[in-house]
Amino acid sequence: MGASCFVRVRQKESQTFVAVMHPIHMLKRTVQVILLILLCGAAVSPGFSQSSQDLQNFLSQTIKLSQDQIASIRNGQPYATNLQSRTPAEIFVFGVIYINAYPEDYVKYAGDFNRLRNVPGYLAIKPLSNPPELSDLQGFGLGSDDVQSLQKCQPGNCTVQLPGSTMTALRQSIDWSAPDVVGQVNQYLQKYALERLQLYLKQGDQIFDAVYNDKKQQVNVADQFHYILGNAKALPEYLPDFYSYILNFPNSKPANAESSLYWDSVKFGLKPTLRIVQVFTMTGKSPQEAAYVIAEKQLYSSHYFETALDLTFCISGSGDPKQKGFYLVKAMGSEQAGLTGFQGSIIRRVAVGHSVTDLQKSLAVFKSDLEEQH
Repeated sequence: MGASCFVRVRQKESQTFVAVMHPIHMLKRTVQVILLILLCGAAVSPGFSQSSQDLQNFLSQTIKLSQDQIASIRNGQPYATNLQSRTPAEIFVFGVIYINAYPEDYVKYAGDFNRLRNVPGYLAIKPLSNPPELSDLQGFGLGSDDVQSLQKCQPGNCTVQLPGSTMTALRQSIDWSAPDVVGQVNQYLQKYALERLQLYLKQGDQIFDAVYNDKKQQVNVADQFHYILGNAKALPEYLPDFYSYILNFPNSKPANAESSLYWDSVKFGLKPTLRIVQVFTMTGKSPQEAAYVIAEKQLYSSHYFETALDLTFCISGSGDPKQKGFYLVKAMGSEQAGLTGFQGSIIRRVAVGHSVTDLQKSLAVFKSDLEEQH
């Protein structure tokens, strides 16, 4: 729902395929995640998420920007760069821009579903009611190619990400020779998604004990997500309440935080991908805190991505929330196969280059759109 860009690199036989996604927050198999600042373990200023001065210290001391570069950001130039990673399989990209608007303008902009429906890459997007209803999921469905492939799905060999038990139940519930087989499958998936959402809203991550069985490597979504969030060193130390809420939902809710749900269908790579995403928004309680922190937690993806987390910070430029001007801070990290060895190093350079370039372009678009409103 936010507006970032992301690059996925994959190899298919002898082909190299580089896909640039804008603006979709997701991740690829084997832990791809959009994270807050420095999963690679660099030291983060204790006040980074709180004030513009701390942000400038972070840009100077950790990102190693000159005072001229920091002044350029303050004057409205977008900045994006790749950060040092722990291994060649990881990519980390950081971006920041100063926008002459109010932080709440960005929150409204990022949550404008009518706008997002017109963004290239989005095939459909719809907010879910609280609590979700079956009618909310109208349109949530797979294409005919994916539906036909489900007939032959087996644990360890399936083109759609599903738990093994769901694959079996689905095969046994559908009349695969019927002319309306696509409708049957999608009605089944909509009911299944609603049941899982209702359970998640009551029990949280513990419902994700089922693994994705679509490939030989089984993946437990809950364990994967906890591992990823556990690596976001800045978040638990400086935003412990928000961190706890994301991990322990629906428990541990801070008074200044709220959550919502939406689903979307996005064109990414070789086929459309269905996702269900939860959005957490925390409002700063004082001028010393970030005006807003937004986390988008992927609960399901039909292709490519097992877990995903997008974190965005809106930091007041003056410390006075009544004055216009804020820093929009984003960071993206990924870990994926195919980036090691000689050929992998070439692919990695392409991926990093696209990631940095497209994040910088996206930040400029955010600035232009938001400032045109004033």
